[in-house]
Amino acid sequence: MVVAETREADVVVVGAGPGGSSAAYHLTRHGLTVLLLEKTEFPREKVCGDGLTPRAVRQLVRMGIGTDPADGWLHNKGLRILGGGVRMELDWPDLASFPDYGLTRTRLDFDQLLALHAKGAGAELLTGHNVTGPVLDDAGRVVGVTAAVGPGKEPRTFRAPLVLAADGVSARLALALGMAKREDRPIGVAVRRYYRSPTRHDDDYLESWLELRSKEAGDKLLPGYGWIFGLGDGRVNVGLGVLNSSAAWGRTNFRAMLTDWLATTPPDWGMNDEANAAGPILGAALPMGFNRVPHYTRGVLLVGDSGGMVNPFNGEGIAYAMESAELAAETVVQALARPAGPARERVLQGYPAELKARYGGYYRLGHWFVKLIGNPQLMRIGTRHALPHPVLMRFVLKLMANLTDPRGGDAMDRIINGLSRLAPAA
Repeated sequence: MVVAETREADVVVVGAGPGGSSAAYHLTRHGLTVLLLEKTEFPREKVCGDGLTPRAVRQLVRMGIGTDPADGWLHNKGLRILGGGVRMELDWPDLASFPDYGLTRTRLDFDQLLALHAKGAGAELLTGHNVTGPVLDDAGRVVGVTAAVGPGKEPRTFRAPLVLAADGVSARLALALGMAKREDRPIGVAVRRYYRSPTRHDDDYLESWLELRSKEAGDKLLPGYGWIFGLGDGRVNVGLGVLNSSAAWGRTNFRAMLTDWLATTPPDWGMNDEANAAGPILGAALPMGFNRVPHYTRGVLLVGDSGGMVNPFNGEGIAYAMESAELAAETVVQALARPAGPARERVLQGYPAELKARYGGYYRLGHWFVKLIGNPQLMRIGTRHALPHPVLMRFVLKLMANLTDPRGGDAMDRIINGLSRLAPAA
């Protein structure tokens, strides 16, 4: 009989996306031994808008990752918004807490870059390791995971006192522990495609469309919102998202809707010609507003999308995956410095408490926002009357991108921070 190999470490991290790789990096920097398990091989594609706001850029800087254009990044100044017949460019705010620029880079090499950065810091990166379930002790506590390894799907066991689940929207480890998603929290779906576009690929603004028009239906207003993000390499990332507060949820062909919208764009952009398509249309779910809780249970900490941490205001997930990863790593370091038992558990329970303190009120505001924009009439009124006012739109940009200085700041920062504190935590 062949005995399956067992490996041990201080921490097992499941998933080498932005959350998992960031967590592995921070853990190893604190001297812990880390096994970072990734089911695929790099480079690998992920469905995403490929745009990073200053919130995500800050996390890259904290990890010592260079963001120079020479390193393959395209910088952007802010957000361009189109809707209600208005076209407005809003620069990222000038804040002490965040850089004043955003970035774009495809997930094809962005995730690989982060995983190799974690490996360079000392984490053991194991690709082709598809985690199949948790390993439980007699008390029902998670003390490791099992995985199917390689083409032959050979069984392996990886043991550690603590496990970080950063396995994305599938959240298979959380599901194996009986942690179903909450149906009362917002969720979105997004589809995207790459196009070759010599006129739009090096845009220095991220572009957001609040109104999408249909060519097939005679300029009819389509549900959802769209984006066009230049990648600087001759291509653009174009996509659209729809929230579950929309009447179109569950009964719309989103891939057909994307090409219908793009058929209305100017010919020189290259997005209404199949010959310029650089790959298929792919889609993914956006788990928002803490739609899976608790974020810590029985030796497992949920990070990023596995814990439903996508921002309901703008669909941004990478920044929150990386931020929660750093917080999870700090919690684990402190927990493992205490003996197993009540003392360690008190530290670990601080992780969901701190997540709630940081994002709970803000995500509740986002939940209300999702409900409002799901009403087409309210959305139409908002775009017609808010977009022409630059000061109001600067406030909206700060609110939707969650970019404020927590202390001091201007009047807009104080209002947004105050609203987040007053809102009941999600």
